[in-house]
Amino acid sequence: MSSSRKPTVVVAGLGDTGALIATRLARKCNVVGISTRPALVSGQELGTRLIDLPRWRRTYLIPYRRFRKLDAVDVVHGRISSVDFENSKISVDVSGGSSREIPYDYFVIATGVSNGFWRHDRVEDLTTIDTELSAINAELANASSIAVVGGGATGVSVADNLARGGNASVHLFHSGDEPLPGYHPSVRRWMARQLATDGVTVHPNHRAVVPEGFAGDHLTHDPVEWSTGQDPFTADVTLWALGGVTPHTKFLPASVLDDEGFVLVDKNLRIPALPNVFAVGDVAASDPLRSSARNWGFRIVVSNVKELVRGRPSKLKTYKASEYRWGSILGLQEEGLTVVQPNGKRFRIPRKLAEPLLFSVFVQRVLYGGLRKK
Repeated sequence: MSSSRKPTVVVAGLGDTGALIATRLARKCNVVGISTRPALVSGQELGTRLIDLPRWRRTYLIPYRRFRKLDAVDVVHGRISSVDFENSKISVDVSGGSSREIPYDYFVIATGVSNGFWRHDRVEDLTTIDTELSAINAELANASSIAVVGGGATGVSVADNLARGGNASVHLFHSGDEPLPGYHPSVRRWMARQLATDGVTVHPNHRAVVPEGFAGDHLTHDPVEWSTGQDPFTADVTLWALGGVTPHTKFLPASVLDDEGFVLVDKNLRIPALPNVFAVGDVAASDPLRSSARNWGFRIVVSNVKELVRGRPSKLKTYKASEYRWGSILGLQEEGLTVVQPNGKRFRIPRKLAEPLLFSVFVQRVLYGGLRKK
């Protein structure tokens, strides 16, 4: 690589993590970002999305043209079809039918995972995104009874927010004694109390029989059956949040993936034996919880790419994961934003501070580097 030119960094996936990496490397590098959508459509806060779509949209659905710091990034709307590690280049099926071959000096994989109807890698435009969001919300708004299957953070958030909305009776089914596996025991007990307080009928120790070939990618209306022996349950609408995710790694060879299809990485979030290739976020097998998106993994990748560009591989930073999951579970509520910590403690940011300071100042200005008005 000539010292007179900027290195090229390809960032595969411009979700929350990929966008942060792309914007922070754009000053030092030529950055190409690949996204199946022309906007950041976050998989976060599904619960608040389903009861207050306009408010969720303001923070979590942002066209890339509004990001000031993406002006210097070549944003490609399409899907990666293959990667050639030996020759350091990728092939992209671009939206509209053409194809493009892109060489790179450094490659960052942040393609995420599919999970239910709210996370996928279909190539879509803004009109399709809006149509799908509105249709799902309308179906839930018209239901008088809703079943939520799955006791992870998504299932808990959806059930609690729908119950707070007050338009339907909400039943949450999960396979364990308490919801939120992967969280601190104190957080799990607190959430069980919170669900009861907010009017969710919780059914522990229910393991659903998942219809053959069903990936939870749409709402259903048939009775839900249980392999644990309980009688079938019928609701107007059933939302599946089983927690099983599918990594977006079909374009990668099996040699860089674990048995479940997630990208193998070392302590520096690099693929072993490929020193110029990184993986981060839900797609990376960085730790048992695959939590590098929540634990500031983007900072590790940004710093390490910069050190490699400077020719200082001995200065690479190491990623360290938390033992338990942490963060906001229920999203912004009338009383504020409650954040749980890895040690089981929690704190609340009052709503009058969370909206202007956390979302408008910290997220939009500090993290994203400034957004243009709509």
